[in-house]
Amino acid sequence: MVSKFLWIWMMRCGVAVIVLACAALAVAGAWQTSSAASSFWTHEGLDSNAHPARLRLLVGGVAAGDPASLLLGLEFEILAGWKIYWRTPGDAGYPPEIDWAGSENIDAPAIRWPVPERFHVLGLETLGYHDGVVLPIAARLKDATKPTRLRAKISYLVCDEICIPGDAVLSLDLGAADLGAADLDAADLGEAATARAQIIQALTRVPGDGVSAGLAIERAEYSADDSLLAVTVRSVAPLRTPDLYVEGPENYFFAAPSVHFWEGKRRAIFRLAVEGPDGASPKQNAMLGMDLRLTLVDGLGGANLRAAEVQITVAPANAAAFADLTFVAAILLAILGGLILNLMPCVLPVLSLKLLAIAGHGGAPRAVVRKSFLATSAGILFAFLILATLIFLLRSAGQAVGWGFQFQSPFFVLFMVVLLVLFAANLLGFFVVRMPVTVQTYLAARGHGEGSVAHFLTGMFATVLATPCSAPFLGTSIGFALSRGAVEIYAIFVALGLGLAIPYLLIVLFPGLATRLPRPGPWMGGLRRVLGVALLATAVWLLTVFAGEVGTWASLIVGALMAGLLLAVGLRERFSRARPMLTVLAALFLGFPFLLTAYGPTFFPSPDRVHLESSDGPWQTFDLAAIPGLVSQGKLVFVDVTADWCITCQANKVLILNRGEAARRLRGRDVVAMRADWTRPNEKIAAYLAQFGRFGIPFNVVYGPSAPAGIPLPELLTQNAVREAMARAKGAE
Repeated sequence: MVSKFLWIWMMRCGVAVIVLACAALAVAGAWQTSSAASSFWTHEGLDSNAHPARLRLLVGGVAAGDPASLLLGLEFEILAGWKIYWRTPGDAGYPPEIDWAGSENIDAPAIRWPVPERFHVLGLETLGYHDGVVLPIAARLKDATKPTRLRAKISYLVCDEICIPGDAVLSLDLGAADLGAADLDAADLGEAATARAQIIQALTRVPGDGVSAGLAIERAEYSADDSLLAVTVRSVAPLRTPDLYVEGPENYFFAAPSVHFWEGKRRAIFRLAVEGPDGASPKQNAMLGMDLRLTLVDGLGGANLRAAEVQITVAPANAAAFADLTFVAAILLAILGGLILNLMPCVLPVLSLKLLAIAGHGGAPRAVVRKSFLATSAGILFAFLILATLIFLLRSAGQAVGWGFQFQSPFFVLFMVVLLVLFAANLLGFFVVRMPVTVQTYLAARGHGEGSVAHFLTGMFATVLATPCSAPFLGTSIGFALSRGAVEIYAIFVALGLGLAIPYLLIVLFPGLATRLPRPGPWMGGLRRVLGVALLATAVWLLTVFAGEVGTWASLIVGALMAGLLLAVGLRERFSRARPMLTVLAALFLGFPFLLTAYGPTFFPSPDRVHLESSDGPWQTFDLAAIPGLVSQGKLVFVDVTADWCITCQANKVLILNRGEAARRLRGRDVVAMRADWTRPNEKIAAYLAQFGRFGIPFNVVYGPSAPAGIPLPELLTQNAVREAMARAKGAE
């Protein structure tokens, strides 16, 4: 970046003697006035020592149907090898600027920039014009019946191996009769018709909206993984020699693009490197939502030039899909996704607790049943509100967040392990949780029972344990929320909570469903033991997640400490004399794992998350930069984003990816299978997910010659879904 600014400074300064001489001559020769269809040239000829460019004003008259519309042009004649610059010059230079102070009877003159060319000098890339160019200028007459005076003070820069800044003042006095539309069909073209023809010819090189040219820019995406902006375009006719110019905020630089074609060159993806104001690659949040001006050009240098210019906002890759998703539809999908989440294995441990609660209500009054299940529903909704708040605050701080992101923290995983062990110990009868007498009295005085608080906490617990799982429609609704603002985030998360709470709300509406169960009795003791073992199994699974984040030895030590905790709390209930000592011992068993988590990396090597599950399997480490090259070779690329804590991910592996037709296809010669591990926080993987509008896992996508942008698959994989996506990406009928 320093070298770029130094180069710009050198070009602005030039060689001091040449600059001063050039400026003096330019100003001296420019104060000429003409009443014809063009001003005088600023210089008689071109000279590489002083005048490598000369310029004049052209007048094309007014539009036939709009006498107030004035067409002007600024014509540059440039010595061979020299160039002037476009409105966004690239790595160096500055464009021509016009000051119209002193002009009379004109309003809002603006340059209409023809498409530029790319130049490469001393490792810098610039955009501009060589040999000669007419810059059309559109203006309005304040009064078409009055004379018009044009005074244009022009600053420009012309460069070869050195750069010479120039200043000129061009002047034209025009009567109302001089501004009529020239007859371009006349046999003898006069000066006015010639000037108008030059301007109109230049206007054919000014980009339009793309409709008449058969060009469309569909979307722009940014990946912080490789600092690339990806722009997808479409063309009615096959693209020949396309190029793309990108203009963004000040001090953002966009390199020349690489291009990949498909659909018979009627669609293409341009990829451009991006450099931010500090010379480094911008972060994902800095680019998302940024407004860009894109100019798509095809056939530059030929007779059939096509060009389109659009304003576009950088958005997630499947923002187009979200654009068709209304707010109401997203709410309904969130409710449905939350309801299906009840069937996912993550929620089963908490459902087991609720089954026990339902059994405990057998024969209970309906009012008591309603109150307990309403408390559970409130706990679920409250937990989702907390989760939405955390996600909104972390996202506002620039952190990568998503569904289940809290399980990337070993402290949180350890907290859940301890909590599950304590719940299991309670169900197994090792100890009984009793609230303080003062709290029980406070709740009773207000009509609440001790159970209402327990049911509320059970609802919160259900929400926390649900987050490692994904369900159909969940990814779409979460992606919609996190690609929008605070209102959408809170609304979608409340809708998810409502969906998860539907089974409990049904009991609230129809409490007879619970009261028809058998009354509490000895049979509940066996049920409690079965459910306690289920919770311990969940804790063991979380210890395997903990091993992936902190280390296997650390996980084994924590497991041994949890066994000691169970023993300590069990003995505490049976030996009253040893209760103080056992209480201290249980506290140590509770506290030591957190110290181990904090300082464990010092003693235990961090686990290698790059290794693959099977040395003879098809999986390679995820490499986003390699995907375009593999696709250009005709290969299919299957990407699996997974994590140890994602139960749905593990189910997809066991049931689909590691067996049957999908496993055989992934081992094919023309298929490259990549796996991205999101067990621990990884900004690159989070940014990759954000490209597709996804903020949770599992996530699977297939790339191929007919789908270089990728085809996302549903959260719950099927053999048919994998087969169809791979066929579409390959281009099979």
